[in-house]
Amino acid sequence: MIMVGAMAAALWGIGMLMGAPMRARWTMLAMLIGAVILGHLVLPDGHPLRMATGGDVRLWIMLIVFGGIIAGYRNLLGRVRARAVSNTTPEQSPTSFSDTELNRYARHIILREVGGPGQKALRDASVLVVGAGGLGAPALQYLAAAGVGTIGVIDDDLVENANLQRQVIHLDRSIGMPKVHSAAEAMRAQNPFVTVQPYHRRLTDEIANDLFAEYDVILDGTDNFDTRYLVNRTAAALEKPLIAAALTQWEGQISVYDPANGTPCYACVFPVAPDAELVPSCAEAGVIGPLPGVIGSMMALETIKLITGAGDGLRGRLLIYDALYAQTRTIAVKPREDCAVCAGKGLRVSG
Repeated sequence: MIMVGAMAAALWGIGMLMGAPMRARWTMLAMLIGAVILGHLVLPDGHPLRMATGGDVRLWIMLIVFGGIIAGYRNLLGRVRARAVSNTTPEQSPTSFSDTELNRYARHIILREVGGPGQKALRDASVLVVGAGGLGAPALQYLAAAGVGTIGVIDDDLVENANLQRQVIHLDRSIGMPKVHSAAEAMRAQNPFVTVQPYHRRLTDEIANDLFAEYDVILDGTDNFDTRYLVNRTAAALEKPLIAAALTQWEGQISVYDPANGTPCYACVFPVAPDAELVPSCAEAGVIGPLPGVIGSMMALETIKLITGAGDGLRGRLLIYDALYAQTRTIAVKPREDCAVCAGKGLRVSG
């Protein structure tokens, strides 16, 4: 017994010196006792090694049983204590943030225009992003980082190698994965405090109304006019503010369309889709890589301003950014009285 005790003490001490975790040290002791029991079972009675280790295997079995009872009792006691503490600790107020969240959003909270109320508004808000491509990628990243509580993203595309030059939310290992799942994975990794709802499907008339109804703000980062007009019709009908942007080569544009608050809708500004030959796709005409990042980040910024009430947004204004010549211009846009989407439908409540 003394010899086994000395060996156990030596193993424990060596484990401590080597910085081995507690579990590894207990494993070494279990292996030692297992070897002793095995020796008792295979060696004949009266063998010197059996005599030096207690002489009877039943002694070690009793020791193991007794140790197991003590360990089980301590584990049960710890669980009871933990449950008692959880039952006596008041629940966190839904209006409060954890210490980790306060530290994460500190740069927002110290801004006079955002503050604690603004950050809470972001946490309580829900935003749907249509498209997880060039514009959706940076918008989704910054919305998640900003702490928008619920973020939905709908797209039926898969990640392709050619996307990675500009769609920075996706990684090389994501090639072949649905864009919405790749984006959701990145957002959850960025901020586990937000809820992400990916919808791997195409937006259609059949689902648009029910889907949009679940969100406070809609972002349109799509690259085809049929979907843009569908997004606009649905958002206008549900009186949801729409932040829409578009890209081509070196130029981007963005505006906030909110006819329920007196601004034009997308169809007021662009009543008819241009000829496809006049507006080639990015695949046909090309696009400089960082441009979607600039405009997509502006979409996220306009969303944050809209939710928190900070500053002056792009309602009633179309911002055009020319990256090639580093020029920005803003054009005032007004509702059209003959707009087929929002005119005469009681959507404009203010001038």
